Amino acid sequence: MDINTSSPMTATRLIDSAGNRLSAPRAPGKSAETSFAGAMDQALRSVSTQQNEASRMASEFQTNPASQSLEQTMVAMQKAQIGFQSALHVRNRLVAAYSDIMNMQV
Repeated sequence: MDINTSSPMTATRLIDSAGNRLSAPRAPGKSAETSFAGAMDQALRSVSTQQNEASRMASEFQTNPASQSLEQTMVAMQKAQIGFQSALHVRNRLVAAYSDIMNMQV
């Protein structure tokens, strides 16, 4: 079974856990379509960026509490945690869907 990951799918709106609109990478010459792999890559990069930013804010707060707000640091950490949990749930659903497809009788 061969799955073509470069087949385009219509992009409606991608929103990360912080409510920001994501722009998925687009294939040359196709302004309204994007690949599923590209959308997943962009979403995972967004989650990684949020985690790195939260980690940076936490270490900055630990070294010099006057330089960084505790409230902003906690909000950034919660956003990163929610983003990671969302990505984990999507991964689990994809694995379950793959497992269901592989267990189908042909």
